[in-house]
Amino acid sequence: MAALLIEIGTEELPPRSLQALAQSLAAGLRDGLVEAGLADPGSPASVFATPRRLAVRVAEVLPKAPDRPVERRGPAMKAAYDADGQPTRALRGFAESCGVDVTALESLETDKGAWLVYRHNQQGERLTEALPRVFDAALKALPIDRRMRWGTGEHGEFVRPMHWLLALHGADIIGFERFGLEAGRDSRGHRFRHPQAVHIEHADQYETQLENAFVLADFAGRRDRVAHGVREAATALGGQAVLDDALLDEVTALVESPVAVSGNFDADFLQVPAPVLIAAMRDHQKYFHVVDADGHLLPHFITVANIDSPEPQRVRAGNERVLRARLADARYFWDSDRQQTLVERADGLAGVVYEKRLGTLADKTLRVERLAGLLAGELDANATHTVRAARLAKADLLTHMVGEFPELQGVMGAYYAQHDGEPAAVCTAIGEHYLPRHAGDALPESAEGLALALADRLDTLAGIFAVAGAPGGDRDPFGLRRAALAVARMLIEAALPLDLPALLDAAAEPFAKDGLAGQVFQFVLDRLPAYYEAQGLRPDELDAVLSLKPGRLLDMDRRLRAVADFRRLPQAQSLVAANKRIANILAKAGEEANVAAIDPTLFETPAETTLAHALAATEQRSAPLLADGDYVGLCHQLATLREAVDTFFEAVMVMADDAAVRRNRLALLARLHRLFLGVADLSRLQV
Repeated sequence: MAALLIEIGTEELPPRSLQALAQSLAAGLRDGLVEAGLADPGSPASVFATPRRLAVRVAEVLPKAPDRPVERRGPAMKAAYDADGQPTRALRGFAESCGVDVTALESLETDKGAWLVYRHNQQGERLTEALPRVFDAALKALPIDRRMRWGTGEHGEFVRPMHWLLALHGADIIGFERFGLEAGRDSRGHRFRHPQAVHIEHADQYETQLENAFVLADFAGRRDRVAHGVREAATALGGQAVLDDALLDEVTALVESPVAVSGNFDADFLQVPAPVLIAAMRDHQKYFHVVDADGHLLPHFITVANIDSPEPQRVRAGNERVLRARLADARYFWDSDRQQTLVERADGLAGVVYEKRLGTLADKTLRVERLAGLLAGELDANATHTVRAARLAKADLLTHMVGEFPELQGVMGAYYAQHDGEPAAVCTAIGEHYLPRHAGDALPESAEGLALALADRLDTLAGIFAVAGAPGGDRDPFGLRRAALAVARMLIEAALPLDLPALLDAAAEPFAKDGLAGQVFQFVLDRLPAYYEAQGLRPDELDAVLSLKPGRLLDMDRRLRAVADFRRLPQAQSLVAANKRIANILAKAGEEANVAAIDPTLFETPAETTLAHALAATEQRSAPLLADGDYVGLCHQLATLREAVDTFFEAVMVMADDAAVRRNRLALLARLHRLFLGVADLSRLQV
């Protein structure tokens, strides 16, 4: 038993996909080895990824899988022999397929009869035989959007052309050929500092030998090296580096031997809004920006080179020259764009097609203005400022700056609106209306910003659903899933007690399509399982709440968290089981359970009286809690019914022979069920 090391050497891999590719390769290889019986499910897998390689090392891999007993069932005994006791065609065919004579088969007695079986020990597969198959399956499963072909041979397809292939089991080569390459023990060092082959002596020495060849193969270790170097460089400049996680991952995926290099730019550029300068450095040049103790941008940057140059000043000068040109363009755009107001630019939206069946951006703006005005009243926002912001929100799409830096849409609109003298609330709302841009992003903080952000998403959802329907598969060109999640997050996390179906009715009105609002509402609800799963809430808890079809997502969220809290109570399991039983009884009783009132004179047991009194008392205590939306408190009140409910089911036969008594007991259970439905359908919880 030894570690198995696989390395694929390639041309430079796409940096944003590097980690996903490496993790997928590791999972595929390990799962394939486990399935082949060559590794234990708990065997750890080390993942390595650099711009030029994907590598996986799986610990404790067997050279040969253990033999295992196999039992193959053949025909039933009654179908195996004819009336003369001779083997039937079915029996002969089964024996032939097993490669044995009929006499080698054994009988198997079961509850369903007797069968003939073939029992034998199956030889375990050797690693040398299994690895090519496992390797192919792992590569096929990689998340590659577009595969490349290279060369003239029929070598298959991969994300980038392959240049070497390594396969070691301990110190032994597992030889096989793929993509025109013979697997061996040769890796490659740093492209410039050690371009020659690196002979890996043993799978366990992989990262050590590569580090001697100036390659840090471990992604996490290399990421730490990048972060440490950038922080040190920023400290030397008298500031603090802003280590954006996404940029840190991308830079790590671009280098094998990271070296931080600091640089400067002309302080005059600080007259341009900081988000522009940061976008130029972070998004376009992959530089880390530097701020002072108060968070103000300093005229410095830090880049990460892939080589420790003997002339770092030349590396610095080259990066400063490139950045200077980009910042000069940004300053030109800033000065040029301010020569025309947003109001003047907004007229040009009539010439920009939003979606051919939905008209232009000017048409969308009019729809969003109407919705934003309605929402302003609901959110206690200034309606005049909200509508004004809606009218100007998309105008910055026509500026030079957003044309060059599309990630700044909305952000630049706020700066230009401020320059034009628009009210502060209008500027803030314009800057916030694209929030949240992605999962986990901040929400708008102003009431006007929330109203505008909601209106924009609701119009997008209703409009695209009206003309194109729901997105299918992985395609979502208009970002409808992201828009739906943004709507849900704003309603829940900003504590907006708004009726979503009513809002969607208003958004769908211009499109005059039956059922449109309902389709979009369900689409928004479909985003919730993943949203809540990330918070540790369980699917059956959400199902219990959604079964009540709540229209106000804030109220739904409060119910859900109350259900999760209720589940932790010691009385929960018994009450959930009772709710399931009650739901089944009422469903089977049908119309007979539709009795309006309970008649205490029909009670035949103390348990009925006890439950009725406990129910009435709990209803009285629960009414103000339900009115206040205190679902946690309500659940705790419901928990007090456990003893009375348990006693009732122990002592009472609900479906009594006497019809009046039976209907009375059903009415008692129906009233109890309705009380529990004040929070959720607890019968849907898994005990």
